[in-house]
Amino acid sequence: MLNNEMFVDIGLNHYLVVSALLFAMGMAGVLLRRNIIVIMMSIEIMLNAVNLTFIAFSKFTNVIDGQIMVFFVMTIAAAEAAVGLSIAVTIFKKFKEVNIRFFEHLKG
Repeated sequence: MLNNEMFVDIGLNHYLVVSALLFAMGMAGVLLRRNIIVIMMSIEIMLNAVNLTFIAFSKFTNVIDGQIMVFFVMTIAAAEAAVGLSIAVTIFKKFKEVNIRFFEHLKG
């Protein structure tokens, strides 16, 4: 039989700390990396951190608005991924590499 004292009550602060760590990890990836695929994955991590915050507040306040907002964020993330990947494919076709510094060459 399991002892109830072994289980830790996970509160809102735990979710917010994990969300802040995820967001910081994503921000570091966006600021420090040059590969567009890694940057896009970092943006997705940041969006998921925001989603975790919405869900946590929704759970602890018993209001469904946060869960509804997550669907909108997921929609924006899907559109961002589609546009970003199409730009990455264009850059790869032209330069055979997906480095962010090649974006300035797409103007002409």
